[in-house]
Amino acid sequence: MSEFLLPDVGEGLTEAEIVAWKVKVGDTIEINDVIVEIETAKSLVELPSPFEGTVLALLVPEGETIPVGTPIISIGAPGEEPAPSAPTEQTESDPYLGMAEKAGAAEAQVDPADIDLSNPAASGSMEGASLVGRIKAERGPMRRARRGSASPSTEAGAQTQMQVQGAFAPGGAQSDEVMPADESPVPATDQRAALTAPAEALVPAAAQEPGGVRALAKPPVRKLAKDLGVDLTTLTGSGPSGSITRDDVQGAVSGRSSAVETPAAPVAYASAPGERETREPIKGVRKMMATAMSQSAFTSPHVTEWITVDVTAAMQLVARLKKRPEFRDTKVSPLLVLARAVILAMKRTPEINSFWDEAAQEVVYKHYVNLGIAAATPRGLVVPNVKDADALSMTELAAALGGLTATAREGKTQPAEMAGGTFTITNVGVFGVDAGTPIINPGESAILCFGAINKRPWVDEATGEIVVRDVTTLALSFDHRHIDGEKGSRFLADVAGMLQDPGTALLF
Repeated sequence: MSEFLLPDVGEGLTEAEIVAWKVKVGDTIEINDVIVEIETAKSLVELPSPFEGTVLALLVPEGETIPVGTPIISIGAPGEEPAPSAPTEQTESDPYLGMAEKAGAAEAQVDPADIDLSNPAASGSMEGASLVGRIKAERGPMRRARRGSASPSTEAGAQTQMQVQGAFAPGGAQSDEVMPADESPVPATDQRAALTAPAEALVPAAAQEPGGVRALAKPPVRKLAKDLGVDLTTLTGSGPSGSITRDDVQGAVSGRSSAVETPAAPVAYASAPGERETREPIKGVRKMMATAMSQSAFTSPHVTEWITVDVTAAMQLVARLKKRPEFRDTKVSPLLVLARAVILAMKRTPEINSFWDEAAQEVVYKHYVNLGIAAATPRGLVVPNVKDADALSMTELAAALGGLTATAREGKTQPAEMAGGTFTITNVGVFGVDAGTPIINPGESAILCFGAINKRPWVDEATGEIVVRDVTTLALSFDHRHIDGEKGSRFLADVAGMLQDPGTALLF
């Protein structure tokens, strides 16, 4: 039997939430088959299996947040049957069960100090070759798992076993003392039940049915179905590989699908009659975002400058680009023109593409641009970035921005896609907002807020007449420790100038 430990799928991650199991007990899986979907502080990630064989147990229920290094699934040899969900009672006619229990008690009473962690033989035998998620340095001694009950025969042995398990669990031994058995307020029978209860008991019953099938759908589709009260298991998917799409869910609600039962009312965070407050846990991306924004706001002295600009010429350029064959398969938007203007304007003000290294007391200038685009998703705010955006052509930049935003909307942005950003654009204009005072993304020195583009009266400088033009507002927040007002103002004016007259880009 092999146990798959929760891996660190990003730099410095310490925990993750089990969002959805993709397999059930009894399923046969191959190496690199997707077995579970987890949510970290940065993104939603699908984990592939490092083993092949039969799923023996799901060790963590959906919705639970666990530290990196925690065993999440047990996988046995191909064709191996799952262990019984309840411990087998020992009888006088089966002496082997008594021997196993005694062996378990002897194992539990081993002093952790007597185990030589440097001896490879002490770690026991492992079946299968690990590809990902195997944190061998933290596993400590292991023995091949035995079927049936291997619990200590006495409460004192059980307490010792808990101490041993705590000593070799991820993070080391627990600081809280274990209460002696004779002083425990919990009845001995309850203690034994808690110790011998299988981990599968915490997993939903449906996930324990061998060979069962889980509805295939992306996280946004699952959320939509949950909000609308649609049971995904009753739908037939019309997407790739039989996956359920948004249209399938919406069609079920409108009565176009005969396979769905009467939708139930959504229950997530619903208030009970008379309840005046509802609490929602802060975790995953929202928790990370709150920490990062608090750190940035109280570390970097922010200064925000505003400029209102006539972008009629930029909108005309967007209309012309949409008709060109090079952009037939990509989305052309004002954001594309703004992104290009930002990259060009940085050539004259490189301080915008740098950051203040407090520990080294240095300003680090980046000679590349990883352009971040802040995206609002159902899971919270994420900021994926286009790597080396300054090296891309206009058509390549358009394709990269399209792929980046589509991935973010689907909740599939990976940690690597959000790491290493050098400058960020936040587009609040899609919500009809004119502008704002954005907070700088950690590790960067500036962020540009792109407001809504609206028809407004504008004074033509050449004629002095009032005309109707496409107008927007840009707001630049920058780190005033090393970007002074002159540099921030010059960069903002350069970007505005290129939006007002795209031909100005020829000067850069």
